[in-house]
Amino acid sequence: MTPDADRAALRRQLRQRRRGLSAAQRVAAAEALGERLLALPAHPRRGYVAGYWAVDGEIGLHAWQLRLPPGLVYCLPVLHADGRLRFAPWRPGDPLVSNRHGIPEPDVGPGALLEARELAMAVLPLVGFAADGRRLGMGGGWYDRSFGFRRTQAAPPLLVGVGFDEQEAELPPDAPWDVRPDALCTPTRTLQRPPA
Repeated sequence: MTPDADRAALRRQLRQRRRGLSAAQRVAAAEALGERLLALPAHPRRGYVAGYWAVDGEIGLHAWQLRLPPGLVYCLPVLHADGRLRFAPWRPGDPLVSNRHGIPEPDVGPGALLEARELAMAVLPLVGFAADGRRLGMGGGWYDRSFGFRRTQAAPPLLVGVGFDEQEAELPPDAPWDVRPDALCTPTRTLQRPPA
């Protein structure tokens, strides 16, 4: 198998693993993850924070979103034509539209969108993770392109990858374009990236 085929097979296996969790397991995991994210020592108190709309069995962020400190504005990602994400403030009840992948996005004009550099924190979904901080995403490269500046700069935002404990796996080495999160959080663990 080629490295790309290996990654694709691993993604299929891990996506099936997370989709196999029961509704009760998902709810309990989302609650525990929310507490774990809020307990991060570097969690911001002011500014914009980005989450995601959970699809395909991803761990939910609603428990975190609903408990954010009042100085924070929750945002959702919006696909952009340049292959990077922009971020729009969103509250439950605000209008949404489906993007080309069928994922809900805030229904806002271009003037309401924030660049990745404007965020204080971004929570990234993952398909798999390794204990050394590596993250396996869906393979589209949206987060890697959007936060690519973090490969050479220790600048905001704080990047936190999240998933279920069941998504831990042996992962292939990072590709040159991969952006490692500052921390990985599951319902039971926080793995901090060691300083460079």
